[in-house]
Amino acid sequence: MAWMTAGEALAALGTRPQTLYANVSRGRIEAKPDPADPRRSLYSAADVKRLAARRRRLKSETLAADAIRWGDPVLSSALSTVQRGRLFYRGRDAAALASHATLEDVAALLWRAPTVGFSREPLKRGAPDAETPITRAFLALSALAGAALPTLGRSESALHAEACAVVSAMADAMLRDDARARRRSLHERIAAAWAKPKAADPIRRALVLLADHDLNASTFAARVAASTGASLAACALSGLATLTGPRHGGASAAAQAFAASAARDGVGEAVRAWLAQGRAIPAFGHRLYPDGDARAAALMDSFTPTPLFAELAEAGAAATGEKPNIDFALAAMTASFKLPREAPMVLFALSRCAGWLAHALEQAANGDLIRPRARYVGPPPSLSDRD
Repeated sequence: MAWMTAGEALAALGTRPQTLYANVSRGRIEAKPDPADPRRSLYSAADVKRLAARRRRLKSETLAADAIRWGDPVLSSALSTVQRGRLFYRGRDAAALASHATLEDVAALLWRAPTVGFSREPLKRGAPDAETPITRAFLALSALAGAALPTLGRSESALHAEACAVVSAMADAMLRDDARARRRSLHERIAAAWAKPKAADPIRRALVLLADHDLNASTFAARVAASTGASLAACALSGLATLTGPRHGGASAAAQAFAASAARDGVGEAVRAWLAQGRAIPAFGHRLYPDGDARAAALMDSFTPTPLFAELAEAGAAATGEKPNIDFALAAMTASFKLPREAPMVLFALSRCAGWLAHALEQAANGDLIRPRARYVGPPPSLSDRD
């Protein structure tokens, strides 16, 4: 049997002497007196290596788990990043792009496509009959996902054309406008469908600012689907399903509910009541923007908020110590232009679809399967049915 000195064992384990002695007392590491110096001990090299390997495995599992929860990056992407409090698309400032670009421009940048247009003939014409835009989007993407080809083994140009068709089909389903409107840029289509021409420029800015945002939950879902070779429509459907959660794309609905209570009871009382119920004031602060959400500032600069939302912005910031985020800005824009109540989710979904597809294209080109491991914490496995 091979033996180690205390110094060698501590170096291998990366622990303090007390931890080494505790492992010996618990029988995890065998020890014996050093023949050359009885005052010292030697430690089983096999036991030390086994414990060191276990420590490395547990540390790796902990790092992986922490990465999933707002931790270190879990995969490489050249599409977007948040640095120095700013959002960048392929190295270009999203807020600066929002001053002049369209979603089509941003999609071309993210997809690395020569041109992008969402007025092309969709893969399936006609919006399904359903009550809400988001339901119609689910139905449209589901129909496409069931018939579309996988992404594997196809040319870049074919995938770009299909990506355009996916966004077009989703827009057709959510907006239900006529064929003539499809010749316009998407922000113009949306403004026309809602009969709000003065909102066209803020809508354009919102679409640009929402197109992509690092590896958020819906984007990760779309990338996982893409890593299996699923069709672009299936990837977009995965992203849309994840987006609808109240902690993601549905966050503006909470801001609207907060605004409704403030309109009814007064801003100060709404803040007190909300906090008294143990609820955080919605749509303030963002973990990636400690100095304030740059997207929200860029969007809020393009319109004048209603007096209610202006007061909410001040009261919410005073109560939370945080600035309004993009979800607040979307809710404020909806109120300022009297857009449909579902406008924040429609804008979020249509814009972010371009980002999901960009990530799907990147993941398809990468070729790797995203397959994390689970750390099992359930009952000990048993080989006997009687246990």
